Amino acid sequence: YFVFSPYRQVSQRETSFIEKMKKTGKNIIVFYGSQTGTAEEFANRLSKDAQRYGMKGMAADPEEYTMGELARMSEIKNSLAIFCMATYGEGDPTDNAQDFYDWLQENDDEDLSGLNYTVFALGNKTYEHYNAMGKYVDKRLEELGAKRIFDLGLGDDDSNLEEDFVSWREQFWPAVCEHFGVEASADELSIRQYELKLHNDVNMNKVFTGEIGRLKSFEVQKPPFDAKNPFLAPVTVNRRLNKAGDRHLMHLELDITGSKLRYESGDHVAVFPTNDSALVNRLGEILGVDLDVVISLNNLDEESNKKHPFPCPTTYRTALTHYLDITNPPRTNVLYELAQYASEPKDQENMRKMASSSPEGKALYQTWVLDSCRNILAILEDMPSLKPPVDHLCELLPRLQARYYSIASSSKVHPNSIHICAVVVEYSTKTGRVNKGVATNWLKNKLVNGHKSTVPMFIRKSQFRLPFKATNPVIMIGPGTGIAPFMGFIQERGWLKEQGKEVGETVLYFGCRHKNEDYIYQEELEDAEKSGVLTQLNVAFSRDQDHKVYVQHLLKKNKEHVWKLIHTDNAHLYVCGDARNMAKDVQTALYEIAEELEGMTRTQATDYIKKLMTKGRYSQDVWS
Repeated sequence: YFVFSPYRQVSQRETSFIEKMKKTGKNIIVFYGSQTGTAEEFANRLSKDAQRYGMKGMAADPEEYTMGELARMSEIKNSLAIFCMATYGEGDPTDNAQDFYDWLQENDDEDLSGLNYTVFALGNKTYEHYNAMGKYVDKRLEELGAKRIFDLGLGDDDSNLEEDFVSWREQFWPAVCEHFGVEASADELSIRQYELKLHNDVNMNKVFTGEIGRLKSFEVQKPPFDAKNPFLAPVTVNRRLNKAGDRHLMHLELDITGSKLRYESGDHVAVFPTNDSALVNRLGEILGVDLDVVISLNNLDEESNKKHPFPCPTTYRTALTHYLDITNPPRTNVLYELAQYASEPKDQENMRKMASSSPEGKALYQTWVLDSCRNILAILEDMPSLKPPVDHLCELLPRLQARYYSIASSSKVHPNSIHICAVVVEYSTKTGRVNKGVATNWLKNKLVNGHKSTVPMFIRKSQFRLPFKATNPVIMIGPGTGIAPFMGFIQERGWLKEQGKEVGETVLYFGCRHKNEDYIYQEELEDAEKSGVLTQLNVAFSRDQDHKVYVQHLLKKNKEHVWKLIHTDNAHLYVCGDARNMAKDVQTALYEIAEELEGMTRTQATDYIKKLMTKGRYSQDVWS
């Protein structure tokens, strides 16, 4: 006999994707490992594609489902799992794919022979571990017996990620159709994912006004605070760091008193910015809409976990201000779907062409959209015949993402405050417009004690850590705003000294353009050197003499000392800042030092430095 228990834990969400697929008649599932939303966007595009080819797809966050069920995929006819996997940090999985990654690593006896799969990886070639996560998932699924039905796609965000994706997808779908014996003709129609609902007599207390998580979460703040429930931190300091020059480098301090948030030197702080109201107003004008009507966009697929593209009900103004990315150049699928709303046949043709994978289409997208830095507003201004309905535009635009900054303080010295050091982004485009970085311009205008001078934020742990033993020497290399985490490291080493601990050599290589212009934190650094916390302060001023001098030149100049610290004294090396040039040049300088002082070949030098990385003695916190 069995006892019927009414108390079985029924979770709000179905964690079985197999049951969900059966219930909704889906045969394709697209899992995404996404940190900044791009992989999720690609997954949504692929699940929409499935519908065009007469199949049924769903996008899924691996964090929400039991991934062990991949072994049951054979229960669904013509089933396929697609994995859009981004790599984050030093070859790591994204936060939402960490559990899936652990599961793959731990389950050697898993039999996935009934699983058909393919992987599209998102990465950046300037990084050491290019597309490590996507490559691992692709290889590991095969090891566990799964059947790869199309080659791994590698997307490179350093050149043109969108083009890589479009080219891969163009070949992928015909291969899928062939594999399942389906007709390979895509329906060219635009498919709506959400339907518009207008709220005429709505209680304004039920309307989202910019909250990231639950309704009213910015009015009544409840810990724990994280990406889904950010803390509103007051800005207590906002000062310009550079004495002169046309750039604006700024130092901000966020107060986290009472938040229960903890951080370590080397962690990242993420902030949720707000779009410039002038851009939002101009969009409303050009689209001819009242931005203050209250709306909801409801998913047409009622079984989907994602009920709305952003928190609803809300107003168009709130959506365009807080929830949608209106400043990045739109991806090709947005152009494709909006083309139908252009009344000029030529405009329609060009928009569809830019979304195709023909050489002239790719070239047009590259020059007219990417190289010209045209955002959605610029496209609407330069193509007057294009008048899309605002609800369809809001459905298509990607979500506005959190921005990550290296924390420039130590929690040992500043337990209740987080310091940020950033440069305000502003540049002219080929069309004569001035583009402004969303987050840095928004932060720049956060006046201390001003109205609304709070910043929604959370903390992301990193692997960028001071050595466990304080006696280990550290070499810190960080030009420009790359100095940020090292301000925290220096504060921490100073604190350790005050505690009476024996602290190893602490060496900094910093670089800027002009000594009397952008030598940021000069006073703090010189004080740290005077007090012996910094045992050596090396500063490269790139433009104060005829020939450029960068941090890697100073490393070479002090090669004997650098090599002794690394080779004999067990020093830990840290590099922070620009990945595209600086981090590579520093690595090359280290190869050359190993060759010159140790007589190594380039291969030996490369292996030596790579070993430092795997041992955790060479850490990078870089961006491009």
